[in-house]
Amino acid sequence: MVSIGTVDRVLHNRGEVAESTRNRILGIIKDLDYQPNFLASTLASKKSAVFATLLPKPPSAHEYWYKPVVGINKRISELSQYGIEVKPFTFSQTDPLSFISASNQVLKLLPDGVVFAPFFKKESESFINHLKELSIPFVFIDSEIKNAGQLGYIGQNSYQSGLVSGKLLDQILREGNILTIHFAREMDNQNHLVQREKGFYDWFSKNSGDNHKLYTTEVPDTTDPEWMERVRQTILDKNIKGIFVTNSKVFFIGRLIEKFGLQYLKVIGHDLLKENIGYLKKDIVHFLICQRPEEQGYSAINKIFRHVVQKRETGNENYSSIDIVIKENVDYYKEFKQ
Repeated sequence: MVSIGTVDRVLHNRGEVAESTRNRILGIIKDLDYQPNFLASTLASKKSAVFATLLPKPPSAHEYWYKPVVGINKRISELSQYGIEVKPFTFSQTDPLSFISASNQVLKLLPDGVVFAPFFKKESESFINHLKELSIPFVFIDSEIKNAGQLGYIGQNSYQSGLVSGKLLDQILREGNILTIHFAREMDNQNHLVQREKGFYDWFSKNSGDNHKLYTTEVPDTTDPEWMERVRQTILDKNIKGIFVTNSKVFFIGRLIEKFGLQYLKVIGHDLLKENIGYLKKDIVHFLICQRPEEQGYSAINKIFRHVVQKRETGNENYSSIDIVIKENVDYYKEFKQ
């Protein structure tokens, strides 16, 4: 028989306990599948955890970046009995300086954990260095920076997503050239788009022979009235038959196709935005690669909670599914119904 005090010392890893006694107690704990009462201990300590989120600001409830917030808020609501708070911070997808400003606000808060999208690689690396100096755990969402000291990553494998897109377009396009389009600024600083493009190109270099030539263009500003004409001219000059859009803005290509009558193009894009769905149902966009962003938000907060409050081990990478959505199955995705 051992005393309650001895069991307590083993459970909380404090004080000296004979190794044989420790092993015997740990064996019994394992056999009983014992789980600590984290709620009781949290209430007893009268402490709450404060988490910060740092995500791109969505222009509307129909935009991609609104969806992770829904998942985050859902999990926080479920954890209300633990006294968990979340402080949201946002930045502009087109302005790295806004990321710097918002990340500085996060650091001033000194949260217990951070969930953020490393949208701008250089600025994110600087932010990460400060988080590590302050011993603040962080989880990546949507995109990742490898070996950055993160607690984990919740999102697609961007490279693998690019491979899937390449295979799909290769299968539906027998001949003609392909144009990859980035609707983004500072492409070299947006790691997830770079990885998607790399996976896409690697598919064709390893599997497709000389059936297609691949080209890439960037559209940094869709308010520029000339961008459509420039892209249309590239399509005609390069004998483009297929288009791969690396992010959720494939609806811009849908608009271009309708404006110039280019319905022969085969198009792949990303994400279940309302306007993207409309073009999918018109057969102007043929595939949407989707990644369940609401689930990503939910899982990211849950990972931080399990680490900070429950003191549990969590796996480093939690890749989300790479869903291939077509007009025949889109109505069965709850993201669209919302």
